[in-house]
Amino acid sequence: MTGLEDLAGRSFGPIPLDVTAGRVADLVAVTGDAPDRWSEHAPPWFANLALFSVAPAFLENEAVVSYTRSLIHSEQSFTWARPLSIGETVAVRGTVEAVRARGSLNLATFSFDAEAAAGLWATGRSVFLLSDIAAGGAGDEPEPPPGLRPPVDPMPETPLPAVGESLPVARVGASRADVLRYAAATGDWNPIHWDHGAARAAGLPGTIVHGLLMAAWMGRAAARFTSGPHPLASLAVRFRLPLRPAVTSEVTGTVVGVDDDGAELELVLGSGGDRLVTARVRVTR
Repeated sequence: MTGLEDLAGRSFGPIPLDVTAGRVADLVAVTGDAPDRWSEHAPPWFANLALFSVAPAFLENEAVVSYTRSLIHSEQSFTWARPLSIGETVAVRGTVEAVRARGSLNLATFSFDAEAAAGLWATGRSVFLLSDIAAGGAGDEPEPPPGLRPPVDPMPETPLPAVGESLPVARVGASRADVLRYAAATGDWNPIHWDHGAARAAGLPGTIVHGLLMAAWMGRAAARFTSGPHPLASLAVRFRLPLRPAVTSEVTGTVVGVDDDGAELELVLGSGGDRLVTARVRVTR
């Protein structure tokens, strides 16, 4: 028993988050999105900022911080109730739903909700794996040049394929400089994403791309099948393997259902034959 179980039920916030044009522009730029689509509203993956406006209050808590030598974001889900306009301010509240100890590993479920004067905008649930020992013994790999970015495809709006059909493949990826820009845009400064020594100490071969940046790419791959400021109703991802900067990856997927309100998609972000992230997405109509 680590004692972290005593944090279950602990709440943090509310923390105000201003939805400014600058914050939206920085996020849109680093995720490779289309600026003209998000000139008046924030994209759904602005939820990444909401999560990391409140999650550090838990992860940097004096009782928790010693268990973040190995901090792995293993699962994430978001739901969106409505579009979010630039100029709104959302109040973000976080709650530790549960902490379970398995030997030296702690599984923490953390949820948040983000609400403004216009009503609830988004909710989310994260599963973090925390330990005071390194996650594994991966070999040491050299870091790529900071500006080296793999091929990236645009994702223009396109008709939704029929049920059972495959989605158009979209190449995605990030340079080390992109990863730093993402950290600055979202407040997610976990050092495994920018410091080689910290990544090695956590059992990784080197720095890795943020899981929520990969989730944003998958959200973009789904949002291209609808228009308007409220393209996604929900997104649930599981982070299976890390992605290194400058490494080519692809988002693929299938339409698994369509109804009057939208469509259900299953997506995979893969690289070199490995499934790095899997997702279930509900697209609105």
